[in-house]
Amino acid sequence: MSEAVGTKARTPIEPSDAHILVVEDNVPNFVLIARMLAFMGVQRCEWKTSGWQVVQFADTLPRVDLILLDIRLPYEDGYQALQKLRTSARLKDTIIVAVTAEASEDQMRRAKKAGFDGFMGKPLDPDRFPNQIRKLLAGEEVWEWK
Repeated sequence: MSEAVGTKARTPIEPSDAHILVVEDNVPNFVLIARMLAFMGVQRCEWKTSGWQVVQFADTLPRVDLILLDIRLPYEDGYQALQKLRTSARLKDTIIVAVTAEASEDQMRRAKKAGFDGFMGKPLDPDRFPNQIRKLLAGEEVWEWK
């Protein structure tokens, strides 16, 4: 089985077994994401409204398999939060995906360079979202800005 350059070998996780943290300051966006995840069978979805103290919050959770991290957040943006998550011994290998309304090819390149494992542009597409999450949980990368 060939692996894309730069990807980390991961054991695939079923959506029903996944622990997902959504870092999103917009309540309607979080509700949409949580509903789509629940529809897929995800039973453990946590929510944080800012990047501030995201590592401390994640450390209170039993497990975190995937973090969907908004870029534009109050207090600390997604890039600052990513840096802190990557320095945490427990969370450094967690799949972290940038989710942003400022979706463009340039933003996607910046996210990749910063160390995100994927990129999803808003508005999220309810038809594509389940497959994107399944791919991420299987250890595949998702880089989509439109």
